[in-house]
Amino acid sequence: MSAEGVKTAEEKAAEARRGPAGTATNRHGPMSIGVPTEKSSNFKPSAKRLLGLLRPERLALYGVLAFALASVILNAVGPKILGKATDLIFAGVIGKDLPSEGSVDQIAAALRARGEGARADLIEGMPHLVPGAGIDFGAVGEVLLLVLAIYVVASLLQWASSYILTGAVNRTIFNLRRDVEDKLNRLPLPYFDNQPRGELLSRVTNDIDNVAQSLQQTLSQLLTSLLTVVAMVVMMLYISPLLAIIALVTIPITMLVTAAIGKRSQKHFVQQWKSTGELNGIVEETFTGHQLVKVFGRQDEVRAAFREKNDDLFDAGFGAQFVSGIIMPTMMFIGNLNYVVIAVVGGLRVASGSMSLGDVQAFIQYSRQFTQPLTQVASMANLMQSGVASAERVFDVLDAPEQQAESAAPTVLDDPHGRVAFEDVSFSYSRETPLIEHLDLTVEPGQMVAIVGPTGAGKTTLVNLIMRFYELDSGRITLDGVDITDLSRHNLRGEIGMVLQDTWLFGGTIRDNIAYGRPTASEEEVVAAAQATYVDRFVHSLPDGYDTVLDAEAGNISAGEKQLITIARAFLSDPALLILDEATSSVDTRTELLVQQAMAALRRDRTSFVIAHRLSTIRDADLILVMEDGRIVEQGSHADLLASGGAFAALYAAQFRAAVAEPVD
Repeated sequence: MSAEGVKTAEEKAAEARRGPAGTATNRHGPMSIGVPTEKSSNFKPSAKRLLGLLRPERLALYGVLAFALASVILNAVGPKILGKATDLIFAGVIGKDLPSEGSVDQIAAALRARGEGARADLIEGMPHLVPGAGIDFGAVGEVLLLVLAIYVVASLLQWASSYILTGAVNRTIFNLRRDVEDKLNRLPLPYFDNQPRGELLSRVTNDIDNVAQSLQQTLSQLLTSLLTVVAMVVMMLYISPLLAIIALVTIPITMLVTAAIGKRSQKHFVQQWKSTGELNGIVEETFTGHQLVKVFGRQDEVRAAFREKNDDLFDAGFGAQFVSGIIMPTMMFIGNLNYVVIAVVGGLRVASGSMSLGDVQAFIQYSRQFTQPLTQVASMANLMQSGVASAERVFDVLDAPEQQAESAAPTVLDDPHGRVAFEDVSFSYSRETPLIEHLDLTVEPGQMVAIVGPTGAGKTTLVNLIMRFYELDSGRITLDGVDITDLSRHNLRGEIGMVLQDTWLFGGTIRDNIAYGRPTASEEEVVAAAQATYVDRFVHSLPDGYDTVLDAEAGNISAGEKQLITIARAFLSDPALLILDEATSSVDTRTELLVQQAMAALRRDRTSFVIAHRLSTIRDADLILVMEDGRIVEQGSHADLLASGGAFAALYAAQFRAAVAEPVD
C-alpha cells in the first residue's frame, strides 16, 4: 500500500470517528475552539419548566406564601395607622391656636362668616381636632408603639418566609444537580465526543449556580413585590379612588417598558452564557495542553483565540447588563413623576378638607411602596432573563438522547469464561461513512488477540464495541454465548479490565488509585497487584510510599509510572476479559518485558485484546488481527502472517526498516 493510500485511509477513518465534518469533539487539540451552535431562546416555556422544578416543594411554598401575605398585610396597615399619628400632631398644632370656647362646627362657621372658607374647610376635615388643646403626646406614643409592633412582626414573618424559601430553592437545586449527574451517567459516549469538556463543565457548574442565584433572589422578591402591589392598590382605593387611579396609570406604562427592554436583553443573556462556555472550553483545553502549546510556540495563537472569545463575552455581557440596566432608571423616572402628581393633588384635597393630612401622607407612602415593587420587578428582569438563559442550557443536557435502555430482566454472568463472538457486526460513527461492515470473529477463552493496523483502521473502535460504549448498527456481540445487550452495562463492564494508552489518575494516594479497580480489596490484595505489575518497585522510592498523594495531573511521577498504576488497577479488578490499548507504550523496554510476563500469568483462563503499534510486542499472541478501514484483512499467528507476505508482513518490515534506517545526505 502506498503512503498516500495509507494516509487516505487514516483520514477517512479519523473523519468517521469524529462524526460529521465540523462537529467539535473532546479529542481536539489545544487550538481547537469549535462549539455546538446554541439553539434560540424560548423564554416562556423555559421559565415555566424552571418553576416546575419547585413542584415537590409545594408545602414549603404554601408556607412561604402565607408568611409573605401576612407580612405584606401588616406592612400595608402600618402607614394608615401611622397617618393617625400625623393627624394627631397636625390637629394639636392647629387646635392650640383656636379658641377653646365652642365646637369645631361653630368655629368653622365663624371663619366662613369672615371670608376664610378655605381655613374652615381644613378645620372641618380634621377628625382629631380639639379647639384650644395642644398635641396629645400620649395618644401619639400609643400609635407609634402600635406601628412599631406591627413592623417588627412583619419583619419576623418576612424572615420566616425567606428562610423557608431558601431551603426550598436549595433542595430544588440539589435535586437538579443530582438529575444532571444521573443524566450524564445515562448519556452515550457520542454525546461527550461532540461536546468540548469546558463547555459541558460550564453547563453543569456555572449555569446551575446561576439558576440557583436567580431563583433565590427573584422568587422571594417577586412574591413579596406582587403581594405588595395588590395590598397597596387595595389601601389606595380605600383612602382615595381618585389618587388611586392616578397611581395605577403607571402599571401599563411599566409593563410596556419592561416588556420592550426585556425582549431585547434576553438574546444578549443567551449569548453571554454561550460565550462563557466557549471561553471555559478554550481555557480548559489550553491549560490541559499547556506544554504542547509552549513546545510548538503557539502562545500567540492561543492568546488570539482567548482574546476573541473574551471580546465576545465582553460584548454580550455589556449588552445584556446595559440593556437590562435601563429598566431601573426608567422605572424610577416614571415613579417620580407619579409621586409629584400625587403630592400636588393630595395637597389640594387636604386644603379643601376632603382628605386629612395623615391620609395624604399614608397615600404617598403607599404610592412609593406601590412603585417600588414595580421597579424591583423591572430591575429583576435581567436576573430572571439570565437565570432562564442558563436553565435552557441545563435543560439541553437533560433533554439529550440517552443511551439505549437496558433489558428489563438482564441476564447475569456469574462466572464468565471470556468467549467473545462478533456475528455479522456492522458499525459506523456516521451513517454516511461506513466503518465496520459484516464482521465475524470468534475468540476463545484464554486467547490473546492482538489487533494491529494503521492509525484510524478501527482498532480501538472494535474494543469499544465490546465495552458497549457504542451501539451496533446491525449484528450482535456475545460474551459466553449471551448477547451483550441482554446484560446490564454494569455487569458487562464489571467483567472487563481496560488499560488505555492515555492514563487517567485522580487526585489521591497511589493506594486509592490502585484500589479504584476494586474498592472492596484488602491492603494485601492492593500490594499484590502492585507487585505483579512492578509498581511496588518504584513506590518505595517515594517519600510516603503507597500513601503518596498524586496531584490532579499526577505530575509528581513519570509517565511510565502512571501507566504501571493503571495496569495494577486493571489487575486488581480480576476481570474475565482484558483490553489493553497500547498499555505499555509509556514504559521502558525492560519494564515492558516484566509487565508482559506478569500479564501472561494474569491472562491464564482470560481472554485478552491487545491493541499494539509495536509489532515486536505481540509475538506470543494466539491470534493477530490486521485491520484496514474497519475490516479485518488478515488474521493468524505471528509466524503465519509473516510467512504469508501480506499486509502484516509489510507493516512489520516497514516498522523495522524505519528503526534501522540511516539518514541520507
